[in-house]
Amino acid sequence: MAHYSKDEIQQLKQDLTIEHSLCGFPMQFKTTWGLFSPKAIDDGSIMLLKYVDVQADDKCLDLGCGYGVLGLTMAKQAPKGHVIMADKDFVAVDYANHNCRLNKVANAEARLSNGFSAIDERHFNVIVSNIPAKVGNELLYIFLHDAYKRLAPGGTFYVVTITGLRDFMKKAFKEVFGNYKKHKQGPAYTVASATKEA
Repeated sequence: MAHYSKDEIQQLKQDLTIEHSLCGFPMQFKTTWGLFSPKAIDDGSIMLLKYVDVQADDKCLDLGCGYGVLGLTMAKQAPKGHVIMADKDFVAVDYANHNCRLNKVANAEARLSNGFSAIDERHFNVIVSNIPAKVGNELLYIFLHDAYKRLAPGGTFYVVTITGLRDFMKKAFKEVFGNYKKHKQGPAYTVASATKEA
């Protein structure tokens, strides 16, 4: 067990800063201990962003946004569109909104929401989620059904999951959306999507 001095504890309470280029945009994120992947952008998010297709005027949703990596990158890709970032952790929402200002992103906002509970908007063109490994099948099905309801016809729900969940996601996407596309399967993560057919 690590022992920290008072000074070291004060140091641990300071914001962490991550600088990273995502989809060609130099980005900076403030994070803190207790949020997902506080010291570096996680490999799953980086992998997911390679396959998400965002048009300039798209309406996008980042479900479980953390400190805003996916949502803010999509906002940069959709300068004429709008991005809502949602998380059930108020600390994550505070940091995501702070990171909007830090990256001079005016077309994105973060909201406190348990899944889609505070998301009334419909007709999203793109929904993304870096799905936590231990979320549980029940919540995954809720997410899939809620995402389907809120997508515009032709809209796509992209997910990155641990590779161990890939068969479940394939089955669930086919049940809810009637289709499934695997973009990339790596040893740790798999990126997949389903589209709401017009």
